[in-house]
Amino acid sequence: MHDQVYQATCAEGDRNVYAGRMNPHAAASLDGLRPLGWQARLYAWLLDRAQRRRAIKRLRKGHKPLPEHLLTGERGEDAAYFFLAAQGLQVVARRWRSGGHRSDLDLVAWDGETLVVAEVKARTARDAYAAEDAVDRDKRQQLRKLVRQYLRHVPQPFRQYVPVRFDVVSVYLLPGAEPECEWWKSAFPRHDPADEPRRW
Repeated sequence: MHDQVYQATCAEGDRNVYAGRMNPHAAASLDGLRPLGWQARLYAWLLDRAQRRRAIKRLRKGHKPLPEHLLTGERGEDAAYFFLAAQGLQVVARRWRSGGHRSDLDLVAWDGETLVVAEVKARTARDAYAAEDAVDRDKRQQLRKLVRQYLRHVPQPFRQYVPVRFDVVSVYLLPGAEPECEWWKSAFPRHDPADEPRRW
């Protein structure tokens, strides 16, 4: 993983900003971090109500409610969406899918002229196994393939010039606490070094 990580709580009015393992030259950029405001809390409240209604509907129809891990993933993606938007990124797609792929792109955003693909990993506890460690080599390969599909929407002459950055946002949804987001910028390269042609 990249050595930069940014943490911030998503509580309204809570201005605690933490710097975890990070490059000392990037410390100045922490000034731009702001916690999420009332919009995120309102959205979380509305989403919770909608999920409860959906669960009741499913039970009435004789279906089982959605598994808890799927609900955790949805809440994590929502927190990451508001977190990245608060950092100035323009999110243009959520859960983007392409035919023939079993995976999806959690969040696609623009950071200036750079296309940012953010993989979101949500956890309900801080274990020894960090959330961002779940983005293994297979997952990185899937994300690279999906980005190639996504870039097909860009006209051919400009496609190769679009800078792409892969970020990982770890969201910790601890009981009784506001969501905590850790932002790993440039978590892995656009091209797999193992795929590069070898020069002997």
